[in-house]
Amino acid sequence: IYQKRGNIMFKIIWVSTIIIISSFFSISSAFAHGKVTLETDACVRHANGTMVHLSTYQPQYDPDAEYCTEIPQTGDTFWVVDLVDETLRTMPVAIQIIKGSGENSETVTSIYSTNHSDGVIKGEFNLDVGSYTMRITGEGVPPLYYEYPLRIQMINYAESFRKIFPYLILVAFLTWLSSKIVNGKRIRINK
Repeated sequence: IYQKRGNIMFKIIWVSTIIIISSFFSISSAFAHGKVTLETDACVRHANGTMVHLSTYQPQYDPDAEYCTEIPQTGDTFWVVDLVDETLRTMPVAIQIIKGSGENSETVTSIYSTNHSDGVIKGEFNLDVGSYTMRITGEGVPPLYYEYPLRIQMINYAESFRKIFPYLILVAFLTWLSSKIVNGKRIRINK
């Protein structure tokens, strides 16, 4: 009679894998935005050696969450544009939110700010499901242009797959490893 001691090892590896992967997902969602340096932050845009940073919030759904361009729900959304460089703080800044693209685009709202010496411009919008663009123009010489594609209550499947792909590789490797352990570790019990 053969007893597969590897079955116990196989179950332990699978449970460990599930726990590790679920902890990575919860950790990555907690640090999705706001816990990185400006150089690596996906919400920073550069133009001619200057930087701006966008943060969006929906406190009615999650008071602690900070988003960038992937906004999970429709409804009231507060946004903050940080003018990182001093140069931008002394020039007029125009901000437009545009729905759609190309010939089918329409300006939903626009703001013109001339007084932002603290480097912060903030506002609020209430957008329907869909794709939008936030255009920020620093009206200097030369003008500075920044764009943020906003996706309201839409799932970006390509981005989601890109984030989950390393974990899929880990699961495949652990599956292969556990099958080698199960097939290679059989003990014979004599009675």
